[in-house]
Amino acid sequence: MAQPRIAPPTTWGRSTVATACPLDCPDSCSLAVTVERGRVVKIDGSTAAPTTAGVICDKVRRFDRRVYSSERILYPAVRKGAKGRASFERVTWDEALDLLVERLEDARKRWGSEAVLPYADGRSNGLLTGDLEDARFFRRFGASRLARTISGTWTDAAADAMNGAMPGVAYPDYEGARLIVIWGFNPSAPGFHLMAPITRAQQLGAKLVVIDPRRTAVAGAADLHLPVRPGTDLPVALAVIRAMFTEGWADEAFLAAHADGVEALRAAAEPWTIECAAAEAGIDPSALRTFAEWYGTTSPAVIRCGRGQEHTRHGGAASMAILSLAAVGGKFGMRGGGYTANNAPAWGLSTESFIGTPPTNTRTINMHQLGRALTSLDAPPVSVLFVYNGNPLSNEPDQRRLREGLAREDLFTVVHDQVMTDTAHFADLVLPATTFLEHYDITVGTGAYHLQLVQPAIDAVGESRPNPELFRELSARLGLTSGDDDLDLGEAGALMDVAARLPDVARAAILEGAPPPAPGDGRPIQFVDVHPATANGRIQLCPASMGSAANVYAYTAPPDSARHPLRLITVASRHTLSSTLGECRPSIVRVTIHPDDAHPRSIADGDSVRISNDLGVVECEAVVTPEVRPGTVSLPKGLWSRSTFNGSAPLALIPDDVTPVGGGACLNDAQVEVELLGRH
Repeated sequence: MAQPRIAPPTTWGRSTVATACPLDCPDSCSLAVTVERGRVVKIDGSTAAPTTAGVICDKVRRFDRRVYSSERILYPAVRKGAKGRASFERVTWDEALDLLVERLEDARKRWGSEAVLPYADGRSNGLLTGDLEDARFFRRFGASRLARTISGTWTDAAADAMNGAMPGVAYPDYEGARLIVIWGFNPSAPGFHLMAPITRAQQLGAKLVVIDPRRTAVAGAADLHLPVRPGTDLPVALAVIRAMFTEGWADEAFLAAHADGVEALRAAAEPWTIECAAAEAGIDPSALRTFAEWYGTTSPAVIRCGRGQEHTRHGGAASMAILSLAAVGGKFGMRGGGYTANNAPAWGLSTESFIGTPPTNTRTINMHQLGRALTSLDAPPVSVLFVYNGNPLSNEPDQRRLREGLAREDLFTVVHDQVMTDTAHFADLVLPATTFLEHYDITVGTGAYHLQLVQPAIDAVGESRPNPELFRELSARLGLTSGDDDLDLGEAGALMDVAARLPDVARAAILEGAPPPAPGDGRPIQFVDVHPATANGRIQLCPASMGSAANVYAYTAPPDSARHPLRLITVASRHTLSSTLGECRPSIVRVTIHPDDAHPRSIADGDSVRISNDLGVVECEAVVTPEVRPGTVSLPKGLWSRSTFNGSAPLALIPDDVTPVGGGACLNDAQVEVELLGRH
């Protein structure tokens, strides 16, 4: 990659800028952005990142829709109407910052600094714009801490406790596997660059197994699809583990040499025969037995462990059991064997080394219980909510309570964002933010081994500013700077400041386009090039930090409800990345429902329907298809209110319960009923 520029181009000619995508996707693609007369005219993939190979998704290819959207926030503004009405009056940046500082100081004086709560999910941010200058600011201010338990957090926690976040199998090495297992992941949505090596592997004779309640595109191409009932991944994984032990497929020598907790895991799996697990999961026992035999007897075998299985009360335990399969089967030590979870830790990069201010011991609020915090907390109450890098009204559960909290007149909410999101409608102060095409960042792939520079292709649109510049300015105004440890992240030279603190090989990859410093030249073989980074260097099948095996792997059946008999799952969409680009959805969303569930309810394809439970109601259209298993309905995640007839998003139906492992949202535990509203 070329040397980074000191500033965006100011010429009126046509040029192409090399940059990368930091959005919420495992692939972190390299981009070539064509600029003409100061405007983006084309966004394409490049070959700078090998996995991208010049191919990118349509969402990013058309990202200029957001950059130049009529809903783009172009200048600071203060609320002039009722909360939720999105009525604002333009002010200058100085006026906006004066008001914000006044409210922050007033909250600290009246209630203490913990009355201020930052909210950011950071899923579409890199090293510079997520958890750096913002983290320093809120730590020094003494604000309440947000437990950022976003999707993937509890699978990452399981992988870290078990294997020390050992880097996983690279995309190209899937081509050499003889068995590929895709569990809780849909590479035909985000992460689609994995599909090419999967297809090539199948052409070479590999078998493909997919575990997913839906018949996705990759499930449709599978040799074996197990459409498990949501929330039953744990017993299914334990049944395969049990079968490997009882059938002699377990690699006892590998386990003795490299794993702890073997007997505890064996005991946890013992109750789960193939028949019991299949009955619990609602699948054919012969299909589950086939999967167990294939996995037990085939090498190399690789598992792509996704996030879908973790969105239930047993999500963390399910991820642990899935990740244990490779150890029990002895699938490591060969190319194309092992697992892939989150590969970002391979680079050894941590923002903690740049922040310069240690974490505080102020109170912690789980992001998925934001509505509860805004409506119930006292001593002190949340009096200032600072939202950036996120849109909680589209991403957090229990939306009725969350809306109630955001509507509080005594709550001052500031939103720093690119467009007018549902959350921004409830703001008292909105501040314009840059997109990744207008600022510097460093992006790391969680699936593909990509470490790349993000650099601006155009000047900032309107009066938008990157969040590091905003938090640096707030720190100065509140007297929270402390000299040399503060990086000047609001200017082009900031990239050099941060890069100077990176390991040499990482700095060379980012600034000079040198080969990325991933282990194994970007194709590490587990237990050859990389090993568990646990305290004793061994796999912890039942890590003590997670609790006893009997408790961690304990299973209770998903709840049944006569009034709300259908399980709702929220899934990735081809239109959005989480809630990013929700303003670009073309029409009213459709809930996917199986014919066996639709026909008794007199629901036909295209009908208007009402989805409800005790928490809320969502009105939308229906698509009737066997692509989702009976008893389960699905909606895309990250929907904005405009995507439904009644302005209510799917998370209005989901409680704010969190998982015991990782504290994640139980997004797929909600029970609902679906009723006919009217014919299309």
